[in-house]
Amino acid sequence: MTAPQFPGVALTAEQWQLVEALGSSLTPEQAHWISGYFAGFGSALSRGNKTVALSPDVRISPAAAQTEPTHSRTLTILHISETGNSTELATRLAASATKQGLNPVLISAADYKIRKLKDEQDLLIITSTHGEGDPPQTGMEFFEFIESRKAPALPGLRYAILALGDMSYEHFCGAGKRLDERFEVLGAKRLRPRVDCDVDYEEPAAAWSTDILKLLAAERTATAPAPVSVSTTATGISQQTNDATYSKRNPFPATVIDSITLSGRGSPRETRHIEISLADSGLVYEPGDALGIVAHNDPAVVEALLKALDMDSGAPVTVKGQSATLHEALSESFEITTATLRFLDHWGELTGTSDIFTAKDSTERASFLHDNHIIDIIRAYPLKGLDPQRFIDGLRPLQPRLYSIASSLAACPDEAHITVAPVRYQLHEEMRSGVASGHLADRAIADSVLPVYIQNNPHFRLPASDEPIIMIGAGTGIAPYRAFMQEREANGGGRSWLFFGERNFRADFLYQTEWQEWLKNGVLTKMEVAFSRDTAEKIYVQHRIREHAHDVYAWLEEGAYIYLCGDAARMAPDVHDTLVTVIEEQASVQREEAEEYLRDLQRDGRYQRDVY
Repeated sequence: MTAPQFPGVALTAEQWQLVEALGSSLTPEQAHWISGYFAGFGSALSRGNKTVALSPDVRISPAAAQTEPTHSRTLTILHISETGNSTELATRLAASATKQGLNPVLISAADYKIRKLKDEQDLLIITSTHGEGDPPQTGMEFFEFIESRKAPALPGLRYAILALGDMSYEHFCGAGKRLDERFEVLGAKRLRPRVDCDVDYEEPAAAWSTDILKLLAAERTATAPAPVSVSTTATGISQQTNDATYSKRNPFPATVIDSITLSGRGSPRETRHIEISLADSGLVYEPGDALGIVAHNDPAVVEALLKALDMDSGAPVTVKGQSATLHEALSESFEITTATLRFLDHWGELTGTSDIFTAKDSTERASFLHDNHIIDIIRAYPLKGLDPQRFIDGLRPLQPRLYSIASSLAACPDEAHITVAPVRYQLHEEMRSGVASGHLADRAIADSVLPVYIQNNPHFRLPASDEPIIMIGAGTGIAPYRAFMQEREANGGGRSWLFFGERNFRADFLYQTEWQEWLKNGVLTKMEVAFSRDTAEKIYVQHRIREHAHDVYAWLEEGAYIYLCGDAARMAPDVHDTLVTVIEEQASVQREEAEEYLRDLQRDGRYQRDVY
């Protein structure tokens, strides 16, 4: 064994073996203490003082004692993320804390050992909210424990919460609020009041982080030892490294290779397969990851909004300190379709109609926002002569949208494929489209450019070896499974079983020929399909699972991983409930035991969900 060498330092192989053996046996608190001890030890030796002894009673010379740090509180940074925003913020926070000598432990809620909670001292939590006030999938077990009777009293814990949310939802930052209330009930003390962020979270998040770290750093009574690298062994951050040049903040201008209609004639819904070139980007991904699309607003919607406002498209405005025309800002920088409570308050103040909106209760306001886009509100309560800057000050930043990647780099080098079902509907006798899905369906033609980035999803991954997999999806939820099969076809893998649901066999069997080919050549072992509109009685994927309950349970007992991708509101809960029933019946156990069986699978990474 050769000992690593550092400038001015030479350890023998034997010394390095001792250092490695000691390091592997230490707790974080012990490592923190011993770093200070050796700093003092080195100081004493440099002065020719050898009264320091490595013994249980630890005799330290006065000079060394002056450099030994006093005890400091442990610090854990916990991120609970659905799309990666919380993870990114937590990673930045941990890096800043490390630079200040606070030695944090950074960890995902999905990897957090619940039993450690009672021993925590300072806990910083960054959590997003999924759906109507629910926690992200990565935090389900953590929330279940915290909100259960099993949760311990936490009188010794100090905590702070940064909550990410979306004000267009009624239960804004609901997950963060639930945690905050529960920690207070359990006796924990707030370091700072909870901060709730809308989709434009960067500035309030940065202010919260600075404030918290300033407080913690000020509390340290002695100079901390030299910062150590933040632990990322259990952060849930993918070890796959992307070129740092391109990211959510600086997307890669990718060229569209092709856009193909997947749905057949007669389908009431359009579904498209879009291929995008990542050549020369340095971007890499794994099956299960998502592609972030920085979409632009529909030019027709921009023009209609300018007309309703009676504003000049070339009027100068400022966006995040940068000069732009009003047309550029409305096209590329702001959300101009979905109205939020924030916009409602802003427009009510500008037009003097606040009383109309505040007279509605929360349910009525939610209904009003659901039934009216920004342009509808402007048309109903017009205001002429408004300064363009004042108008855009009430808008939210336009957010990227994430799409599951439907390809594997092993099969499609330098490409990323996505499956898109454009959102289209009528509102106020006008046809409306989803911002990103409409952009992708209508304007992402061959050779056009799309700003993109990779969003890692470490909690939706193929098993590392050849364990069997069961894939359950409906509609565009089939996308990541196409990537799974391409990966297994290229690199090998175990048995694979697909459950897929859509409306009609002839019109909506997405990637039909590919699935049939994989079934033929053995890459796909079994396939069950459910087309709900082809029979008098609607059949969904959960019904197919029930029909094959014996084999599904047998596969699970043999170590299969089970994946669920699709609609979070209906399909995912129905499938989850069906899986519990299958386990309950096939294992002949009580429902509570069946639910615990499924939770164990989730804890072990064998039950993975990507729902939206």
